[in-house]
Amino acid sequence: MLGELFAVMAPVFFGASLGFGWVRLGHDYPVEFITRLVFNIGTPTLILASLNGADIDPGSFGRTLLGTLLVITVMGLASLAIARVLGKPWRTVILPTMFPNTGNMGLPVTLYAFGNAGFAYAITVMVSVSLVQFTFGTLLSSRSGRPLRSLARTPVVYAILIATVMLLTGTTLPAWLANTVELISGFSVPLMLITLGVSLGRIRVRNLAAGVHFSLLRIPAAALLAYAVGHLLGLQPLAQSVLVLQMSMPVAVFNYLFAQRARREPEFVAGLVLCSTLLSFVYLPVLLAVMM
Repeated sequence: MLGELFAVMAPVFFGASLGFGWVRLGHDYPVEFITRLVFNIGTPTLILASLNGADIDPGSFGRTLLGTLLVITVMGLASLAIARVLGKPWRTVILPTMFPNTGNMGLPVTLYAFGNAGFAYAITVMVSVSLVQFTFGTLLSSRSGRPLRSLARTPVVYAILIATVMLLTGTTLPAWLANTVELISGFSVPLMLITLGVSLGRIRVRNLAAGVHFSLLRIPAAALLAYAVGHLLGLQPLAQSVLVLQMSMPVAVFNYLFAQRARREPEFVAGLVLCSTLLSFVYLPVLLAVMM
């Protein structure tokens, strides 16, 4: 079992360590360019490649999407209590509470833990989180934001729509296009991990205690809530395990970027990102040992 857990976590740890070490050695890394590349090209092709011909019925796909939205919504309400415990404004805490790192950490962990079958569910969770994050998150962090306009310009949205139609109609991409998107999507996961390490290496934090307290409050709540929602919706065991795993991921780095944009205590949010990510290498193996 320990060998299996190490096989799951090692690629994530060493991939992120590459980025962390690279930036700590003083080398340049164009985070903005890489982020745009992954988000606008890598992620859409990854969605299409993963859901093209995936062994997931439309009902499971819809219930997984609904389950993700329910967990996010309830965690948003729970952030009010977490904010009070931490003595912080709810606007500072709500986004880190709602949006875990289902992308550049959740996808690799799920892939190595559950294979391609689980990866399709992980993609479903990730795109559900991304849709809410880049609408509600943008609206909350911008005084004059236009989330609908931003959403309309997001390639991920169209990839989701195409993949959903394919699942509902049972169609697949032509061989030439399927091979193309699979090839292009291959750079996404490695770059996600390296960029995660770079982002952590550049974060400057002052108080780590609050990050630890936040993680101890959020992670068990998210895991138990995801399990309950999965049971309530009658998700398949694999889909339920993926939902629990994805919702238990550490705080997404994008929450730090939102905090910087809104000028809402970015140093505090940076501490949440850093602490929850470091702690994930302790609690994720335990969680995986239970589910695997």
